[in-house]
Amino acid sequence: MNGQRQYILAVIEQTTRRVRVLGTTAHPTADWVIQAIRNVLMDLEDAGCRARFLIRDRDRKFPAPMDEILTETGIKTLRTGIRIPRMNSIMERWVQSCRHKLLDRCLLWDERHLRHALHEYEWFYNQHRAHQALAQAAPLRPVPETITDPEQIIHLNIRRRDRLGGILHESSHTP
Repeated sequence: MNGQRQYILAVIEQTTRRVRVLGTTAHPTADWVIQAIRNVLMDLEDAGCRARFLIRDRDRKFPAPMDEILTETGIKTLRTGIRIPRMNSIMERWVQSCRHKLLDRCLLWDERHLRHALHEYEWFYNQHRAHQALAQAAPLRPVPETITDPEQIIHLNIRRRDRLGGILHESSHTP
């Protein structure tokens, strides 16, 4: 990406830990942020979900009309305290994980390649990555059944699937 800085806009559901990457751009404008928020609101409506709060930091990239749109839909915007990342610790943890597991390990060519990598990481995070807060389930996948039969334990058939050229690894048991 020629060393160009990219801004990623993502949201995460606090209870389920499901992440949604809303987009990436080199030049985040108020219109871009507002459109991304409108898109996620439509997605939530289509899925029958209702958000009550949006926790965000105090970055100036979040325009006042965004808060107005959220208020109109019944979502209260809560801004984090100054230099208090723990107020939004779940999202901060996702950012750290995304950087460490994906962005620090990839050579990204352009914005399209970044969007592809983020899409793959979003899928991996929501469908495969175990979360301690969810008793080792993934946001969109329940915990697999425990294998108690000694014969099955001896003959485990574990398959590994690499994603993004081996940056992300998925392991699964196939009976």
